[in-house]
Amino acid sequence: MQEPLLGAEGRDYDTFPEGPQSPGPGARPGVLQSKKVFLATFAAVLGNFSFGYALVYTSPVIPALERSSDPDLRLTKTQASWFGSIFTLGAAAGGLSAMLLNDLLGRKLSIMFSAVPSAIGYALMAGAQGLWMLLLGRMLTGFAGGLTAACIPVYVSEIAPPGVRGALGATPQLMAVFGSLSLYALGLLLPWRWLAVAGEGPVFIMVLLLSFMPNSPRFLLSRGREEEALRALTWLRHTADTQDVRWEFEQIQNNVQRQSSRVSLAEVRDPHMYRPILIALLMRFLQQLTGITPILVYLQPIFDSTAVLLPPEDDAAIVGAVRLLSVLIAALTMDLAGRKVLLFVSGYAMGWGPITWLLMSEILPLRARGVASGLCVLVSWLTAFALTKSFLLVENAFGLQVPFFFFAAICLVSLVFTGCCVPETKGRSLEQIESYFRTGRRSFLH
Repeated sequence: MQEPLLGAEGRDYDTFPEGPQSPGPGARPGVLQSKKVFLATFAAVLGNFSFGYALVYTSPVIPALERSSDPDLRLTKTQASWFGSIFTLGAAAGGLSAMLLNDLLGRKLSIMFSAVPSAIGYALMAGAQGLWMLLLGRMLTGFAGGLTAACIPVYVSEIAPPGVRGALGATPQLMAVFGSLSLYALGLLLPWRWLAVAGEGPVFIMVLLLSFMPNSPRFLLSRGREEEALRALTWLRHTADTQDVRWEFEQIQNNVQRQSSRVSLAEVRDPHMYRPILIALLMRFLQQLTGITPILVYLQPIFDSTAVLLPPEDDAAIVGAVRLLSVLIAALTMDLAGRKVLLFVSGYAMGWGPITWLLMSEILPLRARGVASGLCVLVSWLTAFALTKSFLLVENAFGLQVPFFFFAAICLVSLVFTGCCVPETKGRSLEQIESYFRTGRRSFLH
């Protein structure tokens, strides 16, 4: 194994300087340099808005359909559990497809492709005449959500400079929470069919904006499209002179060339390859075991079964607002406090919500990033399906306290896992993070 390059001279991503990494000559740090990165990120994370909106669609809709006068649409408890949970099966299938599409079409085109099942799914639910249309529409929006969940964090991490990657890496979760809050707010005003119609809007805006955005320079270089990659990086760094980004481009190019071949089964057994993948998988697994998906999917029915003073729909909207504020604080502090600190001291919306998505995209090795991110999403949503499908059944049999005690125990396990296994990636380039796993410098973890 390659030895740590502790004494190497020059600006090489295979070293880990203790101070901030120099951006190289001609670079213009700050908001001006990152303006177009912000625009490209916003275009991409509209897919997360749609994902968050679709995820909690059932929260106000299940109570409405349980009281429906139409016998073809009236839901029993078992049907309601399927309506709530089948989204996660679709998301798992979307994560599985991302293992192929992420590297075949590229990150940007994969995100744009997700608009097709999303638009069809919303249309089916808006015009539903029976349970099968509701379930199929729910599964298709879940497929789109799983695809974007695997592709968007990778796209954002690959286009963002290290200084703002933490803040931008939190935007997928921020927009997902904003999408959920929008659904809760519209649920106070619109009937359930019109909620599905309203979900079409962000999908079309996302496709329109992304059509003007560049693909990831790292993906373009992995396909041998060097001139297009340089143009993309130049545009993203908001400069007309390619010399301003030449140093960064060369570092990305060198890293891509080192990893141009496909990962073999023998290489997967190498710790520098399987360790970051295993960490990412366990983070996504534990994130779901905290119970966030069934809580959000059944938020209004949960409040229905408690003795809260406000109407359940108002309580759901308040939870959405608190989640949005928490994720916004995380986005603003992540590059200052660090990822690991927030995982320890904050709740889900400030820690395990946004940071697990960011860390997944940061630590996965480039050669396996497309496949591994899809695998992480697949594991995540299969876990979410098991929890979401069983949640109502467990609640009816044993009461709310049993699942919530289980979720609390998982949170304690997650703290131990964070302390033992999760690296701090604040202020590091993707190449530096990958080089850490290759060289095994333990000091980088602390």
